[in-house]
Amino acid sequence: MDEEYDAIVLGTGLKECILSGLLSAVENYKILHMDRNDYYGGESTSLLLAQLWKRFKGSDEPPAELGPPREYNVDMFMMANGALVRVLIHTSVTKYLNFKAVDGSYVFNKGKIHKVPATDVEALKSPLMGLFEKRRARKFFIFVQDYDDNDPKSHEGMDLTKVPARDLISYYLNLFSFLIGCYLLRSSNRWKKYGLDDNTIDFIGHSLALYRDDSYLDEPAIYFIKRVKLYAESLARFAGGSPYIYPLYGLGELPQAFARLSAVYGGTYMLNKPDCKVEFEDGKVVGVTSDGETAKCKKVVCDPSYLPDKVKAVGKVARAICIMSHPIPHTNEAHSAQVILPQKQLGRKSDMYLFCCSSPHHVSPKGKYIAFVTTEAETDDPETELKPGIDLLGPVDEIIFDTYDRYEPTNNSAEDNCFISTSYDATTHFESTVQDVLALYNQITGKTLDLSVDLDAASASEEQ
Repeated sequence: MDEEYDAIVLGTGLKECILSGLLSAVENYKILHMDRNDYYGGESTSLLLAQLWKRFKGSDEPPAELGPPREYNVDMFMMANGALVRVLIHTSVTKYLNFKAVDGSYVFNKGKIHKVPATDVEALKSPLMGLFEKRRARKFFIFVQDYDDNDPKSHEGMDLTKVPARDLISYYLNLFSFLIGCYLLRSSNRWKKYGLDDNTIDFIGHSLALYRDDSYLDEPAIYFIKRVKLYAESLARFAGGSPYIYPLYGLGELPQAFARLSAVYGGTYMLNKPDCKVEFEDGKVVGVTSDGETAKCKKVVCDPSYLPDKVKAVGKVARAICIMSHPIPHTNEAHSAQVILPQKQLGRKSDMYLFCCSSPHHVSPKGKYIAFVTTEAETDDPETELKPGIDLLGPVDEIIFDTYDRYEPTNNSAEDNCFISTSYDATTHFESTVQDVLALYNQITGKTLDLSVDLDAASASEEQ
């Protein structure tokens, strides 16, 4: 350990492993990566059934009727979306992993589970909307599909870096009503009432753009448009029922894959390193001490648990881990699926997420399904709070409830050179995880990671 490194990474959670791989492969950093645990993954690891039972039930002997324990890989966190796929391809980590598309993407709306429409054709067929509403939505999807940063004609005369998403929705999604009712319109404020109804805006904003709350409506519309485009492009790319992919044998494979990438580019890994103490001089990090040895470094990257005095609690996540003998009802018998329950549909301040996977992804024995229900905790009663999502699952063989604190950094990384990730939130699609990684990469290197790759071309080159 008595060497100097460009950066020392503490913790082998997914965020830390992605950053370790990026800094090694893209920036040619000399990396030392340590973890107090004797396994990769941290809080984003996958557990065998016996490990799950020991962690939450205090026993390493799960019920025999659940099937062979070693055929389970139970994730503590969930899926991969288009943004993470771009990171995977950008770093060539895909060579270390095998993925399978998730079968279905659904949204809870008006008391029922519906398939999420992501194209103008699907919008016209969707039972989520009435006839006029479908035509309004179709115009929006066509606009998103045709939008090109480099083609001003596709911008329809608007600067989406300045126009709020709320105004874009009000304009483009009420155009049909405007044409059939223009004689009623007397002002720009008045015609806005002909836009999409709240239910439609709800599923577009939360199930396509994957926002966790409605604050996006007052942000520049360009971010909203790009998120919806990413959803549609990912859906087309994977040629399945959803824009999501999921690693065979669970998400615990992802941190290990990025660890391999870092090792290929000279990164050094040390597991089972207790009491990793970050050392400072004049307020700046200078190294990390463990087992009486100190490794020098210019920067430290870590999860919140390694620098508890530089983070603050910002909330809790409530989750239920369920084992079932059937898929989620009303998802077309999908072996894997995500269901998003937007906050307004439940009368909550935050969305709820369901994710189910099974034997085709090698995470459970044949005939068994693992389902997760997660949300930002708004009470101290997770069982009651998660009930709307659990009720959608149907009969459950076993259920485990859990809550964990969510932390965010409070330090100024420019002053102390400590780059701390945020805790994982309740989402099951990793959108916020990737955004945190990209933000940290920018803080560490001063650069923006270019993910504008041609996915199909990159994929083809990987296969050759």
